[in-house]
Amino acid sequence: VAGGNCMRDSTPLPRRCTAEIVGTFILVFFGIGTIHAAVLTGAQQGLWQVAVVWGSAISLAIYAIGAISGAHMNPAMTLSFAVFRGFSWRQVPWYVLSQFLGAFLAAAVLYAMFRGVLSQFEAAHRIVRGMAGSELSAMVYGEYFPNPSVAASRAWMNVAVSLPQAMLAEGVGTAFLAFFVFAVTDARNQSGPGRRLTPVFIGLTVSIIISVVAPLTQAGLNPARDFGPRLFAYWAGWGPIAIPGPRGGFLTVYILSPLAGAILGSALYQFAIAAGAVSLTKQPEERVLQGAEWEELNDNPAGE
Repeated sequence: VAGGNCMRDSTPLPRRCTAEIVGTFILVFFGIGTIHAAVLTGAQQGLWQVAVVWGSAISLAIYAIGAISGAHMNPAMTLSFAVFRGFSWRQVPWYVLSQFLGAFLAAAVLYAMFRGVLSQFEAAHRIVRGMAGSELSAMVYGEYFPNPSVAASRAWMNVAVSLPQAMLAEGVGTAFLAFFVFAVTDARNQSGPGRRLTPVFIGLTVSIIISVVAPLTQAGLNPARDFGPRLFAYWAGWGPIAIPGPRGGFLTVYILSPLAGAILGSALYQFAIAAGAVSLTKQPEERVLQGAEWEELNDNPAGE
């Protein structure tokens, strides 16, 4: 999510896709890895710790692969960059497939690591994988509404978060994500954090969104983050609890809503904020971050 076209134009597509696989793997491994630790072992103390790990993982992934692929790591952001920032439509399906693959591989590695702990958790809570109620363990991969862990601790019923409410939460959360990503990666935004700190602020954006949305829907905000691990969970024994889920809605809540939300958030920035900035500064020739600007960081550490 570093800025759509923030890559060397000469970088071959296979290398960009490899970077997207690696970046999404990093994001999902540490992101749902901290959910594994929180749910299965009680290692995290509160939602904010989980949110900070997610945000830190995203920041580090952007630093690692941003100069190669632009560090989209999210089909919703790839779509937004294609619509509003000139990212090649020809490359969109390859990026999306790479993101799904990176997320799936991260889920598989985490399952190999936590398999024994996961079985003990299910036995202790009398969970039969693939049966009603097993979303309490499946939630470490795919996502559910209401958040199964919060619902169990608060004695919520399913009506606490309806399908339309879940769609709204994911859509609004992803709209905020896209809005702020477009804001902090826009070179015309003179109040932005600067190129060196942009990944940090994108990570913080994710953390604050998770803090609000996760109690309701687990805060997917990313179709690859949800579907890759969800597909793995389907094959790992959760079956219909993973896909289509106990209440359905995974397609509308965790794929379509983030896509729509990202388009809405990025459009709001482009037409309501960025257009005004161009008019005020009278510098319409300025553009968003490009690959060459990432290369300049090596010679200009202060980002000046």
